[in-house]
Amino acid sequence: MESSNRITGNIFLFHAFDVGEEIDLDAIKHDHTVNLITRPLAKYFKNYHIPLSVEHTACAQHCEQAQLHNFGVITLRYRIPFSTTLEDLRKTVMQVEDEYTSYSLQDAGNLFQQVESYIKQARFFHIHNSYVLIQISSLPQYGGIAQIKQEYGDIIASLLRFETEILSEHQKNEILEGAFSYYQKDFVIIDIHAALIWDEEYEEILDLFEFANMQHLELQYFDRLLDTQLSIAYEQEKKSPPMTAYLPFIGGLVSDPVGDLNKLKVDISVITDRLENSIKITGEAYFSILYRMLSQKLDLENWRESIDGKLAIIHDIGSIYQHKLEVIREDLLTCSIIVLIILELLMGLVNLYHQ
Repeated sequence: MESSNRITGNIFLFHAFDVGEEIDLDAIKHDHTVNLITRPLAKYFKNYHIPLSVEHTACAQHCEQAQLHNFGVITLRYRIPFSTTLEDLRKTVMQVEDEYTSYSLQDAGNLFQQVESYIKQARFFHIHNSYVLIQISSLPQYGGIAQIKQEYGDIIASLLRFETEILSEHQKNEILEGAFSYYQKDFVIIDIHAALIWDEEYEEILDLFEFANMQHLELQYFDRLLDTQLSIAYEQEKKSPPMTAYLPFIGGLVSDPVGDLNKLKVDISVITDRLENSIKITGEAYFSILYRMLSQKLDLENWRESIDGKLAIIHDIGSIYQHKLEVIREDLLTCSIIVLIILELLMGLVNLYHQ
């Protein structure tokens, strides 16, 4: 395919914003000021992960979907049709990606203002993530994935990295390693920040890309949150706990960063588990391959391991802290018993003296 041959398709941009700890979707459903849309969910999503689709008439042009997720996330999806050459598409993608990043900030901000009162610990925004999918409907002279790699690999590689120059052979090969073909006349190339798919029947995979981008966002957010909270706990460990912390019953009411960490551990464990199990793609070979490739390129497994490691540290810190309190409480109890015995002896001696 020479640069004079035109291709048609769509550029999809997925944007996700973490805006709080939790969004009360049930309350929003009863708020008539927020216009909701009934949208069928992809068949591979489980029932407990059902976002609210919000009317996006106030959003930028080409915004085809805006959704609220109960664990504090706003997602936006934009579709920009194109009819151009592959060479010109490389320039277009860079411009569109920059332009719609700005649009997404404004659109998400407007939506956040509408539902802010229903968000626990609301803030716009904690962290933002995006991903680009380039879908091609027509590709002249398609001769299989090997031909695509050989003839158009240079342009596709730089396209997926938002570069105008041809990449090195090593970088190109690294990107093209993520290419696979499931049916005879389709192919998918997945990279770190963008993917390219040649397929006319692509609608069902859009939610999968959006979910993977959102999952990447949440794992990054939890990892950063744990870093911050662990730093606070380390600083607290350097200080002596207040005397009230050692008292039975009362000690549990005292502000305790380590105890807060344990609560955070439970919350993160629940949410990550729900994210992990929100989709069911067993028996769906194409979706399974696609999601596995996305997970590898987005490095989701390493993010999970990082979070699990920090959760394990939280468990250790909590155990050590609790053990230290218990030892000191036992010592205080022993001292109290000794003091009471001494007082009883003294009172006995005083009574004996007065007799």
